[in-house]
Amino acid sequence: MIVETSPISDVRILSPRVFTDERGSFMETYNARALAELGINEVFVQDNYSRSKRNVLRGLHYQISQPQGKLIRVTLGRIYDVAVDLRRQSATFGQHVATELSAENRKIMWLPVGFAHGFLVLSDIAEVAYKTTDYYSPEAERTIAWNDPDLGIDWPMTRKDVVLSAKDAAGQPFRKAEYF
Repeated sequence: MIVETSPISDVRILSPRVFTDERGSFMETYNARALAELGINEVFVQDNYSRSKRNVLRGLHYQISQPQGKLIRVTLGRIYDVAVDLRRQSATFGQHVATELSAENRKIMWLPVGFAHGFLVLSDIAEVAYKTTDYYSPEAERTIAWNDPDLGIDWPMTRKDVVLSAKDAAGQPFRKAEYF
């Protein structure tokens, strides 16, 4: 895997090797040994999948008592993927990393424990698959407002176009969030 640098060194943007020929293509999307060589030694316990329409924004989600590391990729379409550092002791606390993940660019984002995560669908439909290092816990889940001015996330759409769930529309301001 090729690793891109990111403004927050613990967040990794990975590009797997892709093998193509006249039949199509093949790539490894998960290889524990290859990830361990990159310093990612976590055990993944759950796989998740979402399918969303254009302008759906999911997030910014995290779990406070059962924090999850996430390995995220897109199997169909394109998303603008965002990770916000919630680790109080980190030099990058409150900063974020954003990148486009798509079925075409095949990039994979690694988010360690201690980050809030969200994404905006840029294509008509997007399918997102991700592995987590802990199980989903509804009572531990928290949501930070996607448009909090303290975070300064430059989402690539107009605010009137965004499609939110009730939970995401009620996200807490960053300053009132629980941190790690």
